[in-house]
Amino acid sequence: MSKAILSEADHLRVSEAVRAAEQGTAGEIVTIVTERSDRYQDVALWWSALFALLALAALAAFPEFYLLYFGWVSGGWISDLTLAEGFELALAVAGLKFVGSRLILQWMPLRLWMTPRFIKAQRVQGRAIRYFKVGAERRTVGRTGILLYLSTDEHLAEIVADEAIHKLVPQERWGEAMAALVTSAKDGRLADGMVAAIGAVGVILAEHFPRAADDVNELPDRLIEL
Repeated sequence: MSKAILSEADHLRVSEAVRAAEQGTAGEIVTIVTERSDRYQDVALWWSALFALLALAALAAFPEFYLLYFGWVSGGWISDLTLAEGFELALAVAGLKFVGSRLILQWMPLRLWMTPRFIKAQRVQGRAIRYFKVGAERRTVGRTGILLYLSTDEHLAEIVADEAIHKLVPQERWGEAMAALVTSAKDGRLADGMVAAIGAVGVILAEHFPRAADDVNELPDRLIEL
C-alpha cells in the first residue's frame, strides 16, 4: 500500500475548508490530490531513442576514434572492419545506448525532470478533466460542480468547472487559487495550499452562485487522494 500524501489531520482540514466555502454558495467543490498524473513512459522511450541516434551520429562523425577505442577494449582483435561488421558495430552501439538510457530513466525523478513542462501540463490537465467527467460533471442540479485537482510530483494544479460555472466565470478568475495551490505545493505545504485555494474558489462561486435557502449538498466534501 502506498504512503498517504496527506495526513488524516490534513484531510480533515481540507474537508472542513470545503464545507466552509460551500456555506455561501450553491457551487459544489470537489478536491483531488494525487502523487502524479502520468508515468511518462513514452517520454523515456523518446529520450532513449534520441540518445541512440546521437550515438550513431557520433560514430559516423568520429569513426577512427571508435575503432581505436574498440581495438583497445578488444586487445587488438578489432582493426579493419568489413561493411557488414561496421553495421553490426553501429547496431550494437545504438542498442546499448538505447537500453542503457531506458534503464537509467526508470528512475522516476530523472524521468520527470527530463519531461518538458508543457507535456506535464497537458497530462495533468487531461487527467483532471477525466476525473471531473467521472466524478463531478452533470452531477449537480444547477451544473455547479467544480474540481480542484493537484498533482504533487509535477507541482501543477488544475481547476475544472461544470457548464454553468464555465459560462459565467472566465478562466483567468481562478488565477489566485491556482497560485496559492502551486506555491504551497512547491514548498511542501500541500494542505495549506488546498485550504487557501478552496477559500479563493468559494469567494468566486459565492459571487455568481449564492446559496439558496433550500440548497442541499450534492457532492462529497472529503478530499479524495489517489
